[in-house]
Amino acid sequence: MNEIVALTIHDLDRRDGVYKVQAADKQLNVTPTTQRLIDELYDLYNRRASKSHGKFTAAEGYPTQAQVRDYVADPKTDFLSLTCRMMETLRTQAQARSASTGGHVLFAHFRRETRDYLLVAIITDKLSAALTSQRDVQDVRHLDLDGFRFAGRINLTAWSNGEERYISFLKGKGDVSAYFQHFLGCDSVVQDRVDTSNLVTALKQFVAETKMSEREGNEFLGKAKVICERASRAREEIEFDALANELMPKDPKKLADHLAHTDRGLSDRFVPDRRALASLVRFRGGTKQWKVEFDRDAVSNRSVIYDASANTLTLTGLPDDLVNQLKSEGLGNG
Repeated sequence: MNEIVALTIHDLDRRDGVYKVQAADKQLNVTPTTQRLIDELYDLYNRRASKSHGKFTAAEGYPTQAQVRDYVADPKTDFLSLTCRMMETLRTQAQARSASTGGHVLFAHFRRETRDYLLVAIITDKLSAALTSQRDVQDVRHLDLDGFRFAGRINLTAWSNGEERYISFLKGKGDVSAYFQHFLGCDSVVQDRVDTSNLVTALKQFVAETKMSEREGNEFLGKAKVICERASRAREEIEFDALANELMPKDPKKLADHLAHTDRGLSDRFVPDRRALASLVRFRGGTKQWKVEFDRDAVSNRSVIYDASANTLTLTGLPDDLVNQLKSEGLGNG
């Protein structure tokens, strides 16, 4: 459930190459309609695969962090005042890059599962047709939620807690969304090793959540490793939509939606780190006295037997050289 704290919509107009702000004079009331709007926008944003994640930049000339800090620090700060200040920052960045035709700019402060978020999205109108009570057809303009191209979200709670990544934004194609990133004042934090580890975790979660059989799960993760290693060797970035299409050609959307969910914090388009990919198909662990490493297939073919209730591993089919070492020390004789 998204608990709306504050909500408003301003307009960013572009005429003859000049951007102007048409500011709202009040916040929107929380109604079933606005609640449905935020819930739908939240879900749509989460499902967009092409997102980047980062944090506020330390460089000068990006006022959004200070503007948001003023709002968070003082509960009496007016949300409408905050968004009007942010609109001026957005207008300046849009004018500098002429990257957008403008549109309705929605600002929403909402709370979800004890965490506070600030969502910003630029939404345009769409022309459609409606059937009147007199059985006539007439033009109707409505918000084109499915078609939004520019959006970002700040996890205010994660920011306050000092977490590494708390901003996400739609990357788009090429540099088309660069002005929106600059508007947020976001440094895109791309760490290939961390991003790869997070991707590995997400793929394993997908296997568990979709209740794949052991054989299906092993094949799925093994294929994912092959795809990611191929990209790593070629120094090519992984794109979630392309990965989902190759991994699950019969139902790619299911996997793409899983990877795209904003709360997973997965950055789209990064070069996989081959070292971090190993855990897709391999288990390893140890203590000060021993170490063990084995592939998933070893569990499937019973070369390694895991007993969860006894918290033990049994290794079978030991290699001759290890057996000879043990025997030469007189071990295993009672």
